[in-house]
Amino acid sequence: MSRIAVIDYGMGNLHSVAKALEHVNPDVEVLVTADPQKVRDADRVLLPGVGAIRDCMAEIRRLGVDAEVAEAIRSGKPFLGICVGFQALMDFSEENGGVDCLGEFSGRVNFFGNELRDADDQVLKVPHMGWNQVRHAKAHPLWQGIEDNSRFYFVHSYYVKLAQTEQVAGTCEYGVPFDVALAHKNVFAVQFHPEKSQQAGLQLLQNFLSWDGCA
Repeated sequence: MSRIAVIDYGMGNLHSVAKALEHVNPDVEVLVTADPQKVRDADRVLLPGVGAIRDCMAEIRRLGVDAEVAEAIRSGKPFLGICVGFQALMDFSEENGGVDCLGEFSGRVNFFGNELRDADDQVLKVPHMGWNQVRHAKAHPLWQGIEDNSRFYFVHSYYVKLAQTEQVAGTCEYGVPFDVALAHKNVFAVQFHPEKSQQAGLQLLQNFLSWDGCA
């Protein structure tokens, strides 16, 4: 039986993610855990996250989750980051006056701004909340069975811009273009919430459970 560790650092929709994984494949074992040994023993690792990045990073470092994440990424096992779990992998976030993140990938997390407008000069609300289309920037096993420009569910006020364009797997636009999916070796990470994104999101989670960690 495949075992998935959903890293628990007290900041995320842990049980909704776990239930969604169990829904798409009842034969997997999903462990919501902060136990380093259980994370190491898992076949796949998922880093969720919601809330302010300052609080998330404080708990990640206090609990030693930073070391768990680094070890999981370097192990080569499939790794999925969701929402703040994606942002936390970057170098730096503008949120909360500026916060250093894990630095696993070169990138910056930027604020959408208070005067965000669309192409018709209409004011856009921040946070970006609701459904939006995601464009596939490159082919990847986690996009299998998901049409380009499918809609996914977002809740965020800050967005990622990756420094390495070859790592961008998906993009979106909300006043500004931004990166919503990262793919590099055994790591895939997304800004949207697949567990809230109905069929497309469930398909992505199903793809993660069958992915061998190779692009």
